[in-house]
Amino acid sequence: MTVHYVRHGHGEPLVLIHGIGHHWRAWEPVIARLAEHHDVIALDLPGFGRTPAPASNLGMPTAVASLQAFFSELGLDRPHVAGNSLGGAIALELAAAGRARSVTALSPAGFATPAEAQRALRILRSLRFGAFTPAPVLRVFYRTAFGRRFSFGTLVTDPSVLTPERALADTLALRGGRGFTAVARHGSTYAFTGAPAVPVTIAWGEHDRILLPVQAERARAALATAGHVVLRGCGHVPMSDDPDAVARVILATTARTG
Repeated sequence: MTVHYVRHGHGEPLVLIHGIGHHWRAWEPVIARLAEHHDVIALDLPGFGRTPAPASNLGMPTAVASLQAFFSELGLDRPHVAGNSLGGAIALELAAAGRARSVTALSPAGFATPAEAQRALRILRSLRFGAFTPAPVLRVFYRTAFGRRFSFGTLVTDPSVLTPERALADTLALRGGRGFTAVARHGSTYAFTGAPAVPVTIAWGEHDRILLPVQAERARAALATAGHVVLRGCGHVPMSDDPDAVARVILATTARTG
């Protein structure tokens, strides 16, 4: 499988992993900041963006195996990894498997009750349903503040930070996510149970409406030796809400390995 990615900067490698239904551009607001310190690799997960879906998808094991193969293909020996939502869970699993040098997980999946996971997936499925609105209609809709707030208000606290072009690109990525159904099906029962032995930071948006902040307390109990950060004023996709804060958290985590 050929994984699509973009690469910027110099230094120790840092791999950025997006959430379900998103694409590499989820990290666009922070890439330049991170690239001042790292060789930044932002990828499209299998079945999302421009990366083809796997022939067989077994959920988290498939995602982790695909990323391990991707690391080997690029010659990445235990890179730093940061992930959001599903990507945060994958990052933690990579660390537990000994394939990451450090991990920053932003509102990671894997700490929800079954009811909370089902609720989150209902919201995401409804967003994907709306993503099939004809693109010309969406293009006009996203030129309005109401349109961006209506479609992205559950993901970011301030949808006005999204340009109309970015809003449309994210919606088309959600629409075209061929791996969405399989990943959502497996994600409804997923729980993180690993024990990473590398520096880990769990950062949670205080206004996350997808994976609720109560899950941060479970992450704190499960990963007592990790760093735990509340991202003030942020929602589920904090890279858009506060790029500076997210970059600081990631860089503070990677610096702990020095």
